[in-house]
Amino acid sequence: MTDTLLHGITAHDVTTPRLTARVLERPSATAARTVLFVHGNVSSSLFWQPTMLGLPDDVRALAVDLRGFGESETLPVDATRGLGDFADDVASVIAALELTDVHLVGWSMGGGVVMQFLLEHQDVSVASVTLVDPVSPYGFGATDASGALVTPDAAGAGGGGANPDFVQRLADGDRSSDAATSPLSVYLGTYVKPGFTSEYDAIWIESMLTTKTGVGNYPGDATTSENWPGFAPGTSGVLNTMAPTVFDVSGIADLATKPPILWIHGADDVIVSDASLFDLNNLGALGVIPGWPGADAAPVQPMVTQTRTVLGRYVDNGGVAREVEVPDCGHSPHLEHPDVFLGALLDQLGG
Repeated sequence: MTDTLLHGITAHDVTTPRLTARVLERPSATAARTVLFVHGNVSSSLFWQPTMLGLPDDVRALAVDLRGFGESETLPVDATRGLGDFADDVASVIAALELTDVHLVGWSMGGGVVMQFLLEHQDVSVASVTLVDPVSPYGFGATDASGALVTPDAAGAGGGGANPDFVQRLADGDRSSDAATSPLSVYLGTYVKPGFTSEYDAIWIESMLTTKTGVGNYPGDATTSENWPGFAPGTSGVLNTMAPTVFDVSGIADLATKPPILWIHGADDVIVSDASLFDLNNLGALGVIPGWPGADAAPVQPMVTQTRTVLGRYVDNGGVAREVEVPDCGHSPHLEHPDVFLGALLDQLGG
């Protein structure tokens, strides 16, 4: 069994009124700043360990496992609230640990969790926000450039879009590279730019395999649709939380209190992209999924452009937002280019 904790990282459980959450910590005896890291989909807090260890001694570094991931309690996810269940869980951990002026860092889906947190927990003091290849503020799939729904039911988004063989391999604990749908192959082909490997890859696969599968967790349920490709989001489970029918955090641009935002993303990300390989409309346009009705009826979602537009409004309304695009990098700049990532993060933390 792979030892998943790196030297210098401790793990403990935090019990809140909402759940018992696993939290990793790189302790600091002289903590002047506190950072809380929020992981993405099909992962856990384990992915943050090298970043946590790379921070200065005066930074208390914490990383939380979301419900149904890592070693946190497995509870069903109510997708009708968008990412609200996850955001409320994070808020409950912050309250239990009595954190103030916390710096929040969210990767991929975790970036969406952080953005929804900003909207729904404005009473919590947030010193800064770092979004790492975040889901678009308009969710994942089924919107046009303006963020408007392509079809009223967001056909093609949500739980029905998961590859069933990948889901089964997660459930089976598959550690092989025998198929393109194995967790290892998905990690090497999409989480990072192909060709990148590290000494920690075995830990990252163990992290992915902590994902709890099922209707209430990953990927969630689906409903039938009269619109191509024939399904629409359900009401439960992880992928449905990011369906644009329930997830729209573009309102962060109108917040009364706007913490500074760092948006850092890989130039070659194929997960969150203006041509995402996980956007079914893009797969239709590429001919991977048959019957695509064309760009007018099923346009590709320009995810990066949508984020850039919303953060532009954030700035126009008096906020501070900075974009760092990392060349030769996929979906995980903190793994692929740790020096670049740590440098940008330290600037965000104030040196």
